[in-house]
Amino acid sequence: MQEVNITIQETTNNTILKFNSNKILINGGSYEFSNIDEAKNSPLAQQLFYLPFVKKVFITANFIAIQRFDIVEWIDVQEEVKEQIEAYIADGNKIVNEETSTQKKEAIEVYAEVTPNPAVMKFGTNKKLTEIDVEYKNIEEASKSSPLAQAIFNFPFVKEVFISDNYISVTKYDMIEWNEVFAEVRSFIREYLVEGKTIIKELPKVSETSETSAAPKIEVKLEGISAQIADILDEYIKPAVAGDGGNIAFNSYDENNKVVSVILQGACSGCPSSTATLKNGIETLLKEMLPNQINEVVALNG
Repeated sequence: MQEVNITIQETTNNTILKFNSNKILINGGSYEFSNIDEAKNSPLAQQLFYLPFVKKVFITANFIAIQRFDIVEWIDVQEEVKEQIEAYIADGNKIVNEETSTQKKEAIEVYAEVTPNPAVMKFGTNKKLTEIDVEYKNIEEASKSSPLAQAIFNFPFVKEVFISDNYISVTKYDMIEWNEVFAEVRSFIREYLVEGKTIIKELPKVSETSETSAAPKIEVKLEGISAQIADILDEYIKPAVAGDGGNIAFNSYDENNKVVSVILQGACSGCPSSTATLKNGIETLLKEMLPNQINEVVALNG
């Protein structure tokens, strides 16, 4: 069982504080509660509303955000709230009664979309799947973390699975063409989501995955040029590669050699055009936006 660890993160709104969890809290989606009556499907939110300074509670798969009234400052109470949340989760208590909350069946749509990588098909959906991008290179990795990915690996032609915000990128072996199987995979994913089955039960540990397939470390405080690079990737690059079923994650910045290392995931990993995109697109953009700070961008995979 993964030990519960809650970290505190400030937001741009000084009345709102995020309590990030290393453990998956709910199965996709998010919930917002403005008072104890609205929170009847969330025992944790109800408990938090007993604190007199709690104004709103927002729960997602990997964090709880709380807005306070002005009667206190966060610095005076944040440790107490953190310990209360940690103890609640560690005891195995219910975060949100999702079965009750989702009795009204969702109208789930899943569409298949080709990507620049011929081995990868993107399956987009109107349902939010995860707050944290996760990638699995084999069924063993998936079995420890994602029942959905594990189920997809039961198709004999599936090589890798990448799950992002509202899409799944599936990499196949060369034994078969996508036009022969994409409809079957699309129907399977849709049925899985309609039935409300668990998508991700626990975030994969770095030690349980290869260095390049692991999700980026959570809540690492970046500073200086590293922070600027990460911001540029998030704002200008990620939306474009997500449209093609891929993801790019900042890994490190070597100040001495001015080399940026990134991790390519999903359709970007192993894509024939990824090298050209890395050099002609990402490297050029970073050099223009951070003059004299970037010599090269390299991918740890793909």
